[in-house]
Amino acid sequence: MRTRVAWLAGQLVLTLAVASVAVFWVLRVLPGDSAVVALGVNATPEALDQWRAAHGTDRPLIVQYLDWMGGLLHADFGTSFVTGRDLTALILDRVQVTLIIVGLGMLLALLVAIPLGTLAAVHHRSAWGTVIGGASQVGVAVPNFLVGVLLVSFVAVRARWLPAGGWVPPILDPAEFWRHAILPAVALGTVQAAIITRYVRSAVIEVMREDFLRTARASGHTRTTALVHHGLRNAGVPVVTVVGVQLAGMLVGAIVVERVFVVPGLGSLLVDAVNQRDLQAVQSIVMTLVVLVVAINFVVDLLYTVLDPRLRTGREVRA
Repeated sequence: MRTRVAWLAGQLVLTLAVASVAVFWVLRVLPGDSAVVALGVNATPEALDQWRAAHGTDRPLIVQYLDWMGGLLHADFGTSFVTGRDLTALILDRVQVTLIIVGLGMLLALLVAIPLGTLAAVHHRSAWGTVIGGASQVGVAVPNFLVGVLLVSFVAVRARWLPAGGWVPPILDPAEFWRHAILPAVALGTVQAAIITRYVRSAVIEVMREDFLRTARASGHTRTTALVHHGLRNAGVPVVTVVGVQLAGMLVGAIVVERVFVVPGLGSLLVDAVNQRDLQAVQSIVMTLVVLVVAINFVVDLLYTVLDPRLRTGREVRA
């Protein structure tokens, strides 16, 4: 167990190191000059040289990279090239908003997908299973931004049940926080619920065909108790994979949803930084997203170890 965790931790560190190099160098080969973007095309050569010296962009690229990485290791994201604002406090504040929305969206998706997927699997030859399967197929085809637009149009504008946009931190006003967070979370979670429902259905159907579940039924368990006590754990392994992938995808999908609901999250900050060609902000925000995605994959691998005893022992489990 410890060996596997150490191996996964080593993979995480190596992945982050390679990703940081890729993010830094890819952004550096893009055309354009950050000094010209910051000062304007009419800036004098002397002013441009002073700006480059002040922000360190005139130094060798390897020095710039090491300086940037040294700052990241100390939780220092640097200073915006365009606005001059400290990026550390700004990114940490925005990433909390994104994580709250993504977390609520995934929680909603799981609360819907696990029971519906299991129900669809148990009754896969009945009308209930067909209806749930068809509804989930339709949900997969609907993009998040369309769900967001529909929610704004019908729930916020016409019914006026909830606000159409904006954000209130939970520490300031919990009631208003929930009023503003529900629609973005539903917009993110609806499509994910449809996707995960289909995978839960497939995983449970596969488990129901296994010999050990038939043995449990033969020993006196009902279909439901056999599935709950012996089947869902095994079905959880492939579902965990899908949840991890979808959770990482939700971080990217949150960019569009944040725009629809005017939520000041990390995605909105990234779009603004790209439009302003704020190189320092873009590379720090992208690296933050990379860290989150890699961390999610690390947690998923750890869950594999918990769910599958073969990964803890490194050997096949014999009956």
